[in-house]
Order: sequence, then C-alpha cells, then structure tokens
Amino acid sequence: MKRIVFTALLVLLMCPLFAQGRIVQISTNLGTMKFRLYNETPKHRDAFIQLAKEGYYDQTLFYRVIQDYLIQGGSRSSRNAAPGKRIGYGDPDKTVDDEILPLFFHKKGALCAPRQADNINPFKQSDISQFFIIKGQVFTSGKLDTIEMAVNRPIQNKINAQYLTPEIKAKLAKLKSEKKVEEFRAIADEVKRQIDTEYQLHPEKMIFNEEQRKAYTTIGGYPDLDGKYTIFGECISGLEVIDKIAALKKDENDRPFTDVKITVTILE
Repeated sequence: MKRIVFTALLVLLMCPLFAQGRIVQISTNLGTMKFRLYNETPKHRDAFIQLAKEGYYDQTLFYRVIQDYLIQGGSRSSRNAAPGKRIGYGDPDKTVDDEILPLFFHKKGALCAPRQADNINPFKQSDISQFFIIKGQVFTSGKLDTIEMAVNRPIQNKINAQYLTPEIKAKLAKLKSEKKVEEFRAIADEVKRQIDTEYQLHPEKMIFNEEQRKAYTTIGGYPDLDGKYTIFGECISGLEVIDKIAALKKDENDRPFTDVKITVTILE
C-alpha cells in the first residue's frame, strides 16, 4: 500500500515537469536561444522535433528579418544560398494542420509556424519546414485600446446594420412619434439583445486579456497576428539574440547581408 501511495505521489510531483513541454536550442553565430515547445500544440511540437532530429534546419539561415516585427528562418532553400539570392520557399510536403489556440499570443519570443495566405490555404495549415520568432515592439495601454477599436468597430457596425435595418428604424421612429413607449422599448430591447449576443460570440472580435496586456506593455510583441498563426513555443532564454538578429542590415528582400546560420538541438 505504501508503495502505491508513493508511486502515485511521485507521478503527481512529476506531472508539472511533463506539462512544461520539450526544450530545444537554436544556435546561431550571433548567440543561442532556448525554446519551450508547447504540449498543447502536439502536431507542431512533434513535427518540429522530428525535423530537428533529422538535421533539417541545420545550416539554414534566418533569411527574413524585420525590426519590430519578426525573424524568420529554417527554409531549406536558404542553405548555402549565394549572397543576394532571394530565398525562403516552403516545403509543400511538410504541412501541419493548424493548432491556433487563444491562450497563446504573439508576445516577444513566440515561436510560430508560417503558412500560405487564406485564399489558397483556407484551413490555415502551417508550413513547419520553416519558422518565425516574434520580435515586435512594446505598446502602451492606450495603443492596445486603439488596436481593439480598429478591429472591433467594423464588426460592431456590420452587426448593427444586420439587425437595425431601415424597416426596424422606421418602425421605431413611428412608435416614438406616437409615444408608444412600451412597444418601442420591447422592440428596441430585443434588437439590442440580438446585437449584443452576436457581438460577444463573434470569432474575430479582439479583446486583450490581462496576460496579453502585461506582455505587450512590458516585453512587447506583435498583436496584429493574434489568432492568425499557430504559436507552438516560446523563448525561455536568449531574447537578446532576437534583438541582434532583427537589427541586422538587410537587402530589399529583408535578407541580412550577414548570414545567420541555424543549428537546432533537442535538449529535453
């Protein structure tokens, strides 16, 4: 009995360790970064680890860097690419079904999977043959409010127009002129209820939660991407390396003039 209790206790104590996810290291000639891969995105985690074990990403480049936005690398077309060559083509044989989850967002250091545009990739499948890491920038709370408003106001206006039609407006105006308060209020309240319900359930509505606001106003990030790409890990060491790479001088295709070579190692 004691052995059973001890074993159960040991399992409980170890569970948080397993919940932390796998740890990988991305080494470059400008420094080393460590990332925790999320268990909540198992398809991306496993595909990334498999490719890393095969050496798929090794000696590829961070071929696209944009200050205050991201650094992107891993594409096999970047390996041994001549200076000035345009690179970064994905591998259609290495796509993964999306695992876009609302609990993960594009804070600085987020490890993300790129994908083709919606018009040719409506199911948002990821291209795990490459990856990008968020650099972003720090936002004020007021700027986050403005971003929310820019996204949500058109949604609100569209829903308002759907329920508050010209016919309904005319009917309400008539009831108001006739001073039929109860009838006016009954219709107006029902329209408001329908509008509020649809707005609250709208999948594209943007509301930054407390965790997002804390991250975006301290370490920074790129909130415009939230809900659009799969985030399958985060940087736990080496954020300063992201800064170094993002600050490199680059050509018209956003490729750094100085090659930044990648080696991916599975640590845990």
